[in-house]
Amino acid sequence: MFFKKKSMEKKYYNKEQKMPVLKCSICNGEQVAGFQDKKTGAFEDIMFIRSQQELEQFMDMYGITEPLKKIY
Repeated sequence: MFFKKKSMEKKYYNKEQKMPVLKCSICNGEQVAGFQDKKTGAFEDIMFIRSQQELEQFMDMYGITEPLKKIY
């Protein structure tokens, strides 16, 4: 009857091949959190960010402690 918050499952990424970034749109301010391949520069989107809370959730999910680099 009552809804419980789902426990957040920790996820992992290859830190040697990918770096966490925040892809931002200059036009409308949309932000997408994901990972950029260090070798090719290809971006893999993971989560659409609409608030600071969602950004913190993404960082907690992957264990990211440092601020994300923004790419445009």
